[in-house]
Amino acid sequence: MDLSQLTAIDVHTHVEQDGHGCFALDQELLDASEKYFRAGQDRTPTVTAIAEHYRARNMAAVVFTVDAPAATGHPALSSEEIADAAAEHADVLIPFGSVDPHAGKAAVLRARRLVGEHGVRGFKFHPSLQAFEPNDVRHYPLYEAIAELGVPALFHTGQTGIGAGLPGGHGIKLRYSNPMLLDDVAADFPELTVILAHPSVPWQDEAISVATHKANVYIDLSGWSPKYFPPQLVRAANTLLKRKVLFGSDFPVITPDRWLADFAELDLKDEVRPLILKDNAIRVLRLA
Repeated sequence: MDLSQLTAIDVHTHVEQDGHGCFALDQELLDASEKYFRAGQDRTPTVTAIAEHYRARNMAAVVFTVDAPAATGHPALSSEEIADAAAEHADVLIPFGSVDPHAGKAAVLRARRLVGEHGVRGFKFHPSLQAFEPNDVRHYPLYEAIAELGVPALFHTGQTGIGAGLPGGHGIKLRYSNPMLLDDVAADFPELTVILAHPSVPWQDEAISVATHKANVYIDLSGWSPKYFPPQLVRAANTLLKRKVLFGSDFPVITPDRWLADFAELDLKDEVRPLILKDNAIRVLRLA
């Protein structure tokens, strides 16, 4: 990967379909999230499709799925296959793995294999979809392993479009994605890099507080068009958190084109924009 030629690094993109035609979510959840985000483009891109999309824009992208069979009953896409496919597009793709926290010791062993044998550069968790409290000490051996492996853990926080508008939200509980639960994790594992995904509405102030207080906590800006960012998030990104926020789109539900067009309209200092778009990600992902 030639970092000098990249215009940006998107730290948050979803692989929604594997090479066998299997999907990451059941059809009801796919349809609900498409309606919530008003996504008009391909909702279920493969690894190859994502690579082509970002290569055409001189950007790199972090790719992952969410492994949640214990909570959803839906078979997960293979993080191993995603990582191996991403390796064929190493000029633009950075693979993250995902393991189901409910798997216990098996999740720890799998995390180690994903890094050691498949080259993943981090891990993605979605506490609401995976139905777990991140600060439950039963999951601490998994965080200990990830910290030892020297890769970041990216956690969904705040509102989610998955299940939005469905009766009971399809059983998905928002409280699992309160960023204050991750304050415990960051405090107890100071060597673990924690990325809070998305503007954490309705807990935006909490997320800013955690990222300000904990040196090992960062925020990605995915999942929302920048024109809808809470004003306190824009102020923090422009000042005290300028080296701790990361560009993320949440592709495919939000395209990098749409996100970047709205980002260009934010009132940010010129010196801050390249930090958010690329430089912070290079440091956090240890790409250089």
